Formats: sequence, C-alpha cells, structure tokens
Amino acid sequence: MDNDLDEALTAVGPRLRALRHQREVTLAELSATTGISVSTLSRLESGGRRPNLELLLPLARAHGVTLDELVDAPATGDPRVHLRPVSLHGMTMLPLTRRPGGIQAYKLVIPPGRKPREPDPQTHEGYEWLYVLNGRLRLVLGEHDLVLPPGEAAEFDTRVPHWFGSADDQPVELLSLFGKQGERAHLRARPTPRKDDEPDTEPD
Repeated sequence: MDNDLDEALTAVGPRLRALRHQREVTLAELSATTGISVSTLSRLESGGRRPNLELLLPLARAHGVTLDELVDAPATGDPRVHLRPVSLHGMTMLPLTRRPGGIQAYKLVIPPGRKPREPDPQTHEGYEWLYVLNGRLRLVLGEHDLVLPPGEAAEFDTRVPHWFGSADDQPVELLSLFGKQGERAHLRARPTPRKDDEPDTEPD
C-alpha cells in the first residue's frame, strides 16, 4: 500500500507540470490563483516537495480536474488513459497528447455565438495548425478575415494577431496542433522529379 501511495504521489509532479503547460499558465500566474508560492509550485512539479492535501486541493480546482484525477493519473503511455475534456475560453478542449512540451494536439468544439462575439485578436509565442472537421470556422488573422469549411486547414505564427470562432449559428469542431516554442506542425516536402520528367537539354 505504501509503495502504491509513493508511486501516486511521485506521479503528481509531472502531471501538475503537464496540466500547467496545457493551460499555458506560468508559475507566477498559478501562484496568484492558488496562493501557493512560486518556489513551492516549482518544487512540487520537479518532485522536490511532497504534495499534501492542503496543496493539491487548490491546484486541482485551478486546473479544473478532480483530486482523484490529479493523484491517480496514470503514467504516460498507459493504454488505459482516458483523456478528459476541459472548458476554456468558452470552448471545449479535448487534449489528444499527454507529454509536456513539443507539439500539443487538441480537438476543439466551439459553440455558436462564442463570446466575445466581436473578434478580439490575441498574440503569443508559438505556431498553430487548424483543421476543420465540422461546421464553419471564422479565422481572423492579421488583416485577413477568413471562413474555413470542413476539410480546410490553416497554419500560422501565433505572434500574428489572431482569433477564431464559429462563423454562423452552428457549432464548429476542429483539430489543433500547437507548438508553444514555435515548432512547425509539419514540413512540406518538395517531390523529387522523375527522370523522365526532367527537361530535355539536348539541342534539336
């Protein structure tokens, strides 16, 4: 029993860090929300501080998860993992990746008439790739105001002012790949021309 408890508490640190990165919250912002000092939060995430109920309760509330989810979260790679949706900025987000850092994948469901109704473009570090599954997505990107139907995709540097939401009175579902440090979601490969496609350079 003691070993199981130790393993569960040891797994809390990486889980806390992953949740914070997923929500794009700094240690200072989380400290202001929970009242827990930045140094304590840092030691909790690194495993240098053993978590207790007094610390875990405000952290679970801040991250929008239950205490059981926070403590009993299985290790990355466990085939029994059941990722849970979270609500953020009026949309439902289902994380599709668990590892902290690197490219993060999400399924987003945005209700019609998402607030604010008027676009409020924001900027932050990173690079994002969007693919519309259902509905019509309105994307405001810099000076562009676009509507993407199902099957269309967009990619952009998130340092460019951007905003997206439902384009009409129907919800929209989309996939999002996001790299906080500016990683590209994918690379375009230029096909190598076939030998018989090469231009004929011999004189007539």
